[in-house]
Amino acid sequence: MEKIFDGVAREYDEVRPGYPEELIEDVVRISGVPAEGRILEVGCGTGQATIPFAKRGYEMLCLDIGKELVVIARRNCAPYPKVEIRNVSFEEWKPEEGFFDLLISATAFHWIPAEIGYLKAAQALKDTGSIALFWNMHPTPYTGFFSDVQRVYRSVVPEWGDISDIPTTEEKIREREAVIDGSGLFGKVEVRRYPWSRVFTKEQYIKLLDTYSDHRSLEPPRRRELYDGIGELLEEEYGGAVTRPYLSVLYVAEKR
Repeated sequence: MEKIFDGVAREYDEVRPGYPEELIEDVVRISGVPAEGRILEVGCGTGQATIPFAKRGYEMLCLDIGKELVVIARRNCAPYPKVEIRNVSFEEWKPEEGFFDLLISATAFHWIPAEIGYLKAAQALKDTGSIALFWNMHPTPYTGFFSDVQRVYRSVVPEWGDISDIPTTEEKIREREAVIDGSGLFGKVEVRRYPWSRVFTKEQYIKLLDTYSDHRSLEPPRRRELYDGIGELLEEEYGGAVTRPYLSVLYVAEKR
């Protein structure tokens, strides 16, 4: 995935959304991370989730495999001297065992095999430490533009299947909770949901799509055909802009 995201690092920094302030506050409150605590971040990207914790004065070690993402993250986090960003994957990183009070990961932990990720997370945490994983999801069922745009996807990438065949948002939430529970390394998982939305112009929305791994993996001609079709729909039927709903989902659990 390094090359996929690195190829659009600037766009990633520009249009990828952050996370609700309420979610960040709940991470701090539920995890009980102390004011002088150490935080390990897995998959920091360009720092969308890093900065809210850096502003609170935490000492942070942030890992990401993307070289260009790390360049931008270091620039974005330059005002926070207690933040260190390393260009290394979590799988390759040598854990400082029992060193961290909190491990966070924002829309990234699903890239790591569960049998590696949760064990390594537990190793890196103090006995009193916690894990806080969060994702931005698209609530289902799809409505409005997001329902209408499926005809473009069916035309250009029919192999992606129909949205009715994919798990619902709630099914995905329960699946992720079950994986954390199934690791046997953490206590009861507390799950919180945060609905919100963001308006994107046509240009911004196409840039956003171009930061998604499945879209980036398409052959350039098909990707362009897909984006042209989506852009035409936005211009002709939605005034050249779209309000994209989000459901940010937080999972917090203490180390056993």
